[in-house]
Amino acid sequence: MQAETYKSLAALLTYPREDYKQRVQACEGLDAEIAEFRAAIARSSTVELQELFTRTFDLNPLCCLEIGWHLFGENYERGTLMVRMRQELRRYRLEESSELPDHLAHVLRLLASMEPERASDFAGACVLPALEKMLTAFQGKGNPFERLLVAVRRQVRSDFPEIPLLQDPAPVLRVLS
Repeated sequence: MQAETYKSLAALLTYPREDYKQRVQACEGLDAEIAEFRAAIARSSTVELQELFTRTFDLNPLCCLEIGWHLFGENYERGTLMVRMRQELRRYRLEESSELPDHLAHVLRLLASMEPERASDFAGACVLPALEKMLTAFQGKGNPFERLLVAVRRQVRSDFPEIPLLQDPAPVLRVLS
């Protein structure tokens, strides 16, 4: 697993700024999906990308970037996950942004910092199930951010091939205890 790959992908899952297309270009060699994503947003201005990002991830709960919401909804367990995520971010000395601790950008940076066995458990119990739910909400919509999430899923699957493909897996909070 390459930490820089996850950091680069995490940077693409943050609100687009003026340098967003440069960040995308820096990731292009990672996955064919990134090249498709870059092509899909090539003609968009920064303002248009910001609007699309907001419509996609902030205004549509089915596509939000907070994995806890996809795993637990607004149940108590989500709060527990966020507390544990904050503890893990501190444990690995990862700086938090204004986003919630369970935001996919934080999750990817954390995944890159964890020991391999712990990262595999976290990816299997939380990251991949949340990504699957996010991607289900994108199907048939033609949203370019779907390509980005497919690239993230492919990277996680590639780094953790031992994780079985589960039908409706239940998230396990013990992986972050």
